[in-house]
Amino acid sequence: MKTIFHSSGSRGQADHGWLNAAHSFSFGNYYNNGRIHFGKLRVLNDDIIDPSMGFDIHPHQDMEIITIPLVGSLKHGDNMGHEEIISTGEVQVMSAGTGVWHSEHNASDIDKINLFQIWIFPDQKGHKSRYDQKRFISKGRKEEWQLLVSPDGQNESLWINQNAYIFLIESQGGKILYSLNSSENGVYFMMIEGSADIDGNKLKNRDALGMWEVDNSIEILFYGKSRLLAIEVPMN
Repeated sequence: MKTIFHSSGSRGQADHGWLNAAHSFSFGNYYNNGRIHFGKLRVLNDDIIDPSMGFDIHPHQDMEIITIPLVGSLKHGDNMGHEEIISTGEVQVMSAGTGVWHSEHNASDIDKINLFQIWIFPDQKGHKSRYDQKRFISKGRKEEWQLLVSPDGQNESLWINQNAYIFLIESQGGKILYSLNSSENGVYFMMIEGSADIDGNKLKNRDALGMWEVDNSIEILFYGKSRLLAIEVPMN
């Protein structure tokens, strides 16, 4: 088994005034030759956006984009005709495919929003562009892995064009296992809040651990109230 640990403080930082972002991988003006991607996981941005501010309309192509609001709500618009609000507890997927233009702004004119935006390379170029979002009930992730994103929409998850899976768990403390869905995949754990021990690695708020060439289930020991995101992707 191979591992790579990324502490919260080692992430790239970007303060644009209205946007404060932490980049797990090279993005925008932040470049780290050792942190370009983790397998097919290209971007994991931790964004805090001021009230009413955001990204004006801009293009994407050949990328699976997943947005997870942690606090607050996001207003989305695109050239496919979608005008949506994505709130805490919901997940948005957008397959940029052959090309899409979209905008995203904090839906509140009072409170900041904090979100994760995840980019995953698709299994091939040229997919038809598409959009979807879904609310996930909180009890579905209490002491068990809740599947948010998958390749086939299993267990009422959202689907993307890649053999990738995104899970979320909330724990009050204790031990749980994570089993990869494919031996060709690796998993990138992001500790949203709380603390845990994963294969001898201690993770605290916003620390991350990538693991691949895993032979057995991964044992995770949570220390008190915690939230952990697992992003499983092909490594080649």
